[in-house]
Amino acid sequence: MAAPMSAIDSAWQKKSNTSAYQNRCVLRLILYHVCVNLPVMIFSYPAFKFMGLRSSLPLPHWSVVVSQVLFYFVLEDFIFYWGHRALHTKWLYKHVHSVHHEYATPFGLTSEYAHPAEILFLGFATVVGPALTGPHLFTLWLWMVLRVLETVEAHSGYHFPWSPSNFLPLYGGSDFHDYHHRVLYTKSGNYASTFVYMDWLFGTDKDYRKAKTIEEKEGKNL
Repeated sequence: MAAPMSAIDSAWQKKSNTSAYQNRCVLRLILYHVCVNLPVMIFSYPAFKFMGLRSSLPLPHWSVVVSQVLFYFVLEDFIFYWGHRALHTKWLYKHVHSVHHEYATPFGLTSEYAHPAEILFLGFATVVGPALTGPHLFTLWLWMVLRVLETVEAHSGYHFPWSPSNFLPLYGGSDFHDYHHRVLYTKSGNYASTFVYMDWLFGTDKDYRKAKTIEEKEGKNL
């Protein structure tokens, strides 16, 4: 009988974070969520209501929910790509995005570890889809949960048997994003949040693909 599949470490993670480093991440996340995320959620609610957000029954048809969530993923990925790429320019990286890259070996919680300005800047990519479509509250919650799960998995450092990248050819996953954290900021590439096609279209994944090819060749020669 075949052995059960298990999670494997990403090929790009070579170091481990100390307990002190992990604790610092947790404490700062609590601070950011209370002082940045919570006020944004409170003040954005009237805007969502104005755009058509509703919470009453009946729930929307499943086809509406699925189509809206897919739209949110594609739109978020497009906006995130350009915003993230801009954050890797010299000034923005030094003063803003370098906070997120303090963890060259990311783990799940580091997905939301960032400068407050970056939280607002890239958070726009997450909320613009729902703001445009005025979904049901159930759809909004589902989208937020899936988006958080996606970014936590991408920063987890593990390639799980159930990782979407095993089933969806255009999905990035932890291996794709780990490379981004391991390489010098001017050469990292892999800027998209969820999918790989934006980096492929604009040639910002070339070094990653070369590294993957070398890794695969070395693995075959072992």
